[in-house]
Amino acid sequence: MKNIKFLLPLFMVALFYSCDKTENSAEPSFITYLPKLTMNGPSNITLDCNATGYTDEGLVAEEQGTEIPVVTAVQPRYFGGNTVDGPDVYDIVYSAENKDKIPGAAIRTVTWEECNGDLVNSIAGMYTAYLARTSAAGAVLATPQYQGVGPIIIRDLGNNEYAISDAIGGWYEYGRSLGGAYAAIGQTITANDIPANDFTFGPAIEVGGFGGVNTLTDFTVIPAENKIVFTTSWDAGFTFEVTLIQNN
Repeated sequence: MKNIKFLLPLFMVALFYSCDKTENSAEPSFITYLPKLTMNGPSNITLDCNATGYTDEGLVAEEQGTEIPVVTAVQPRYFGGNTVDGPDVYDIVYSAENKDKIPGAAIRTVTWEECNGDLVNSIAGMYTAYLARTSAAGAVLATPQYQGVGPIIIRDLGNNEYAISDAIGGWYEYGRSLGGAYAAIGQTITANDIPANDFTFGPAIEVGGFGGVNTLTDFTVIPAENKIVFTTSWDAGFTFEVTLIQNN
């Protein structure tokens, strides 16, 4: 189990009375005890792609040795829902307040991996991305910080439909280290005939954090190289070429 301590500089654990020549010129001093949070189990968990479910071990919050209520919220990063119910990355957020309404919080990250398809019958899986971005003026950026980033998840939604965790391959999420709020989330693909590279693309989506329309324009599967290459065009003036290599 992991104990988590919080330092809140705006509050003092103990305040001491001092002399004041002006009567009632200061608020009364008091002692407050910050929430002590103890997480059961590890703070980072990876589930095998064949997992059938997830049971959270929870967290215990105490104030001066007495257990207090904990509020738990599940926040999926890419594919929606409010429970851990399939391949995605989930942030499980625990929060508690002491009697003086001073909060404490902790986060557990749960990664539920997607099973790798054979790239003939299924494109689902876990991938590492190699990226290039071209500006409207033709300048190409493909520096090392944008190479070998991820994971990128292609989730099988059933009925030959798939969803990509980030339709710009993690350019801002990983390459710029801005996090999932800057991923292009929501792009879907229907596989009409994978060996023939016949795909239908879902509606264009926004680039998180920046906005603007991002359109998937090309999608090619190369099974012999465990590779997918796709291109998206962002109306902010950039084109992204994403090469995905399926993880072993």
